Amino acid sequence: MDDQVKIRVAAVEDAEKILEVYRPYVEKTAISFEYCVPSLEEFRDRIKNTLKKYPYLVAEQNGDILGYAYTSAFVGRAAYDWSAEMTIYLKENKRKMGLGKKLYHVMEEISKAQNITNLNACIGYPEKEDEYLTKNSAQFHGHLGYRMVGEFYKCGYKFNRWYNMVWMEKIIGAHTPNQAPLIKFPDLEKDVLQKAGIDF
Repeated sequence: MDDQVKIRVAAVEDAEKILEVYRPYVEKTAISFEYCVPSLEEFRDRIKNTLKKYPYLVAEQNGDILGYAYTSAFVGRAAYDWSAEMTIYLKENKRKMGLGKKLYHVMEEISKAQNITNLNACIGYPEKEDEYLTKNSAQFHGHLGYRMVGEFYKCGYKFNRWYNMVWMEKIIGAHTPNQAPLIKFPDLEKDVLQKAGIDF
């Protein structure tokens, strides 16, 4: 049996397994500011719509999805095309094993191939850590080279508590006067994806 963790592109058919990774973050934490777990149909649509322009990846081992990551539009206006928002979720019992770092490395390489220069992370941030939210996510991003660029105070309300939100950013490409256009994820060649660390 092959125990190696593989990073591959998510498919709409993975939605049910990916949703089960995400579910506890909604139900038990303020890491996600969503109140209700999305329906399977809605989650399928999220995957499908993301993949029209950005990568949506899963970490898989022996057919089991251990975590996932994707990028999305930073704001949505044309001038922001070279910035993307990073998102990652891992199974509760698969954290602090290097999976997040591995997923983020592949996401960065793909983002570079897309000509993206700035990666941003929107992170729930407690003034005082509690059972629903710690500063682990911000610390994780800091270890990967993200820097704090802004904090919004008491802007998220969940479990009858107020939470802050921070933006962190990592510059991964050069900013030039004649910037090459964004390349949509489906337009990247297979060999580029393999070089980035995607398994097929």
